[in-house]
Amino acid sequence: MRVEERIVQIFEILDETLPKEIQFLDERDPFRFLISVILSAQTTDRIVNVVVKELFAAYPDAASLAHASPSDVEAIIYATGFYRAKAKNIIAASKELVDKPVPSTMEELVTLPGVGRKTASCVLGDIYGKPAIIVDTHFSRVVNRLGLVDTKDAEKVESLIKALLPPELQYRFSMTVNLWGRTVCLAKRPECERCAIAPLCPSRDVFLQKYANERARRHSPR
Repeated sequence: MRVEERIVQIFEILDETLPKEIQFLDERDPFRFLISVILSAQTTDRIVNVVVKELFAAYPDAASLAHASPSDVEAIIYATGFYRAKAKNIIAASKELVDKPVPSTMEELVTLPGVGRKTASCVLGDIYGKPAIIVDTHFSRVVNRLGLVDTKDAEKVESLIKALLPPELQYRFSMTVNLWGRTVCLAKRPECERCAIAPLCPSRDVFLQKYANERARRHSPR
């Protein structure tokens, strides 16, 4: 089966299996969502969703956050990690957005402090409903295991998956694969036995054999 056909089959199974709405961050306002995504680097969405409640209670919009004290912001976002760099970036990004909306193109978004292609893709897909492939560790792990790509380079993964999928499927594919990586295709021990896309996965037999060997060792006489 051609990889273009296989990826569409994978999409259809995940699309049918998973919730129609997948959102990892609570904020829906474009500015607040952007700040949330910047803060989500190297931490969990759960922590971000807690932290931003206090952050936006104190600084509800770009104008207020633009004039915030870095030390005050650092204290609020401390739990997200890399808090000094993140505080600097979200204050700087806020200054650029005081008098204008959050950009709606990749080219404009990546000029903002703290915004790379992954963050920009989140904004494009979630806020603006545009085609977007969001490459994080979960997405990269799953598409590599599925044999859809053979690289860990985020930009190459993004480019290769975009070439395989119609634009209208890209954002939904990103979100379903990401959720699958968080819940089924786990980093340390993927749950191949209950995976709906396992028949389309070239890594399945490798993992199942590994698990069989582990069980045999546990039950072998000493």
